[in-house]
Amino acid sequence: MPSNLLLSARRRQLLLGALAASAVGGAARAQPAAYPAHPVTVVVPQGAGGANDAIARIVLQRVSELLGQPFVVDNRVGAGGNIGTAYTAKARPDGHTLLLTSDSAQVIAPALYKAPGFDPVKDFVPVAAIATAGYVLVANPSFPPNNVAELIALAKQRPGGISYASAGNGTLNHLIVEVLRKQAGIALQHVPYKSSAAAAATDVVSGQVPLSVQSLPSCIGFIHAGKLKVLGVVNPQRVAALPQSPTIAETLPGFGFTPWYGLFAPAGTPGDVVAKLHTAVGRTLDARDVQERLAQQGAQPWKLSSADFGDAVAADLPRWVRIVKDSGAKVE
Repeated sequence: MPSNLLLSARRRQLLLGALAASAVGGAARAQPAAYPAHPVTVVVPQGAGGANDAIARIVLQRVSELLGQPFVVDNRVGAGGNIGTAYTAKARPDGHTLLLTSDSAQVIAPALYKAPGFDPVKDFVPVAAIATAGYVLVANPSFPPNNVAELIALAKQRPGGISYASAGNGTLNHLIVEVLRKQAGIALQHVPYKSSAAAAATDVVSGQVPLSVQSLPSCIGFIHAGKLKVLGVVNPQRVAALPQSPTIAETLPGFGFTPWYGLFAPAGTPGDVVAKLHTAVGRTLDARDVQERLAQQGAQPWKLSSADFGDAVAADLPRWVRIVKDSGAKVE
């Protein structure tokens, strides 16, 4: 073969090799960075110290360890959770801004507000159910009734003469009492607090208001200290943290709520990111120390597939629409 043809063939081989190397390098550069590429912001649309905040910090500490980046809680409060939730709905859907929220913010607020600023189904991808929490009807120790039956009897003797505190009009602890009141056929006076459920609990402790429904994570310390007494458990079954306390359903059959907390991502978040987060949360909830810390807060792990969690959220919506309508609660 002539030397000039050999040289030409050699040049073609070198050119093809260079092109192949360039393509490989370009493909490598095009690959997305491993998730998470930097610290993750997790919006909690309730204040620090509440049930959602406490559960978030327990779970996210372990998720951060598993995924190798800080998961930082951002308490964005206001408008019944709408401010933080709407903020997250508009965030970049790359898994670096997430929402850890409660059913009260995710499925009650849309039924309560005319313009909450988000759609709980269309604007979010359900990542993982986190936990369910015990809720209790608590009273100041000086309040005469010691259970729900005695409360009903006293309320019938004093129609409208017994007040109860809540975190505000249309909040979960307000609506739960409204359902109880309606089912029991009694009249109670609502005292809404604009600040938080914790402020309502504090005033029950001080005797300013005799009653309130509270999450166990926010009031279990008061209960153990004897500063609050439990009249009944809101959940359908007794809770492990207070095994001797009867449920309200033991007096009013059919009554019962299971408040939940879960992790969501903005709609459009890649499926592999959602799957990685879901796996990390599942491993976290399997950890014995995490289970023990949740139990100390009156909560327990709630493990579902992402799809089943989404179905649970969708099923909750019409129930709360009906409850909000029946209660007459309105928030502009």
